[in-house]
Amino acid sequence: METLIKELLNFFSIEFTVMLTAAVPIIELRGAIPVGISLGLSPVHATIISLIGSTIPVPFILFTIRPVFNYLKKTKTFRNLIHKLTHRSMSTSRRIQKYGAWGLFLFVAIPLPGTGVWSGSLAAALLDMRFKWAFPAILLGNVVAAVLIMMLSHGVFKIFS
Repeated sequence: METLIKELLNFFSIEFTVMLTAAVPIIELRGAIPVGISLGLSPVHATIISLIGSTIPVPFILFTIRPVFNYLKKTKTFRNLIHKLTHRSMSTSRRIQKYGAWGLFLFVAIPLPGTGVWSGSLAAALLDMRFKWAFPAILLGNVVAAVLIMMLSHGVFKIFS
């Protein structure tokens, strides 16, 4: 019985590690899926856990980033950083603005550096996209990116094992 409990705790700690990795900006599920596979999860399991982890921050970003940025713009310490983040996000979000939810979907779905749920959510919030359009576009784009990363990761791990 003690061995079973230890194995369950180990298994859940692996899942928590993958989920937490997926929730981190920049890394997101692009890094969490390979981490999950390398820790012994099946590619599908690692992908599902990563999707959950990377989706958790989205509503918080969509609903809170503008008030937080507006507050931080008033501080001397963070004014320049917020200006840079806003400017960078708005310059990369021209296509999102042009194509709306479809542009946001494509932006999140393409697994390249600088794209993903954090930057997509930030762009959607700064563009004042409605939640009912932004969240599904981000979620579906994230699913597409997850499948692509899973296929790439699984293939790479098969080659090296």
